[in-house]
Amino acid sequence: MQSDLRINQAKLAGLLVAMGCPQEKSTEMASQLDKRANQLATQKGRSYDEALTHLLKLMQQGWAAKERGL
Repeated sequence: MQSDLRINQAKLAGLLVAMGCPQEKSTEMASQLDKRANQLATQKGRSYDEALTHLLKLMQQGWAAKERGL
């Protein structure tokens, strides 16, 4: 049995801002991220939690690279 965290989008938006997402884009990005996590979970047979964690790690890596000027 898989347990899904299913974070609400307001909390997800706050998390994105804490990770480096611009405040003005955080709500839209949270919505898109939630939608994509659901898609990945279905397509790959993963839990929502695993899919969301994977996507958040990718976003964090992208923002870190941007900060380093890569």
